[in-house]
This record gives sequence, C-alpha cells and structure tokens, in this order.
Amino acid sequence: MTLTGLLGGSFNPAHRGHRKISRQALDALGLDEIWWLVSPGNPLKTGEGMAPLSARFASARTAARGLPIRVTAIERQLGTRYTADTLKALRRRFPDRHFVWLMGADNLAQFHKWKDWRKIARMVPIAVLARPGYKDDAQAARAMGWLRRFVRPAGQARHWTKWRLPALVLLDLPLDPTSATALRAARPGWHQKFPGTFQTTALRDGVTRRRLR
Repeated sequence: MTLTGLLGGSFNPAHRGHRKISRQALDALGLDEIWWLVSPGNPLKTGEGMAPLSARFASARTAARGLPIRVTAIERQLGTRYTADTLKALRRRFPDRHFVWLMGADNLAQFHKWKDWRKIARMVPIAVLARPGYKDDAQAARAMGWLRRFVRPAGQARHWTKWRLPALVLLDLPLDPTSATALRAARPGWHQKFPGTFQTTALRDGVTRRRLR
C-alpha cells in the first residue's frame, strides 16, 4: 500500500509554506508521497480574488518541484466540491493506497463548517499541521469538542495506518509565516506570470496524467 497524504486548498498562489509543511509531513508521517488537491473552487470562500485554476495549478507545480508531491486537479474531473465526496471517490478509485488528510490549524478552527465533517473523520486519519497564530483557535475549535477524544500522540504519528478511526494527530512543526493572502496583497497580479497555462504548456495532471484544459 502506498502511504499518501492529501493536502487540499486553493493554492492561490502556492508558496514556500505549502512546500515546508509538506516536507515536514512526509517525514513526520512516513509518507511515500503527497497529493496537492488544487480546488476548482472552495465552498467556504467567495470567488473574489481567486486566480484561474490554470495559474493556481502552475504555481503549485513550481512550488512542489523536487519533492514527492503530485499536483492534481482531480476534483474537477470527479465533479466534487466537498472534501467528503472527494475522499469517497478517491478511496474507491485507488484501493491500493492509504490516505491521510492533511490540514492546517486554521482549517481545524472552521472544520465544523465543512459538509459531513464527522464522516470525513471516519473515512481517513487527519493530521493537523501548525499554522502561525492558529494554535489556540485550533484547540478551541467547535469540532474539537467531538474530536478531542480521538487525538493520538504525535510521537506515534508514523503508525497512523494502524489507527482505528476516527483518529487525529496534532503535529507541532516549525512554523512558516508565509501566507497566500499576504502574497496576493503584495502582488495582486501574480497569476499573470502564468498566462493561458493549460493551452501554452500542456500541463498534465500529476495523478490522472490527463492534459488539463
């Protein structure tokens, strides 16, 4: 079985913070690889300020270079918008993989707003990665009222495939202050460096190997 971490997000844009937490998660969880799921659209975010999928995908490809990370827009092919639906489809399509869901502490703080969030926790282990300024919010998250009983010791993180679900591990990793929000504020036109990416460079999906259009 291939041990695979799933990191979903807008990647608007992808940056060194995504790269750093992925590299740390690879080691902490003993993963073979990570898939960056570049979302066609986050149900909890407005479309305002969202760069085209082509640019976000290309920025993720650039940020992931040199690491065992596959950049994929498979959710668009699957026709899924919600994580619970995506996980159900991925587990059915890739039975030879063990999946663990990776999320930043900022996402844990709003996890209770996700569709079928308890179902997500029953499908795959969840590893929460530290984010600057969100440690207290994560511990006080509404979802933690239910999840706290399922928290596993960080020192046992490499045994996640043996855990009975639900299972949550809080990885207190070195922090990186980089944020996509700050990058967009400093450079609103960042996506213009990737004009017409799908058409001009024929990017292929890292998982499905299909050409992105």
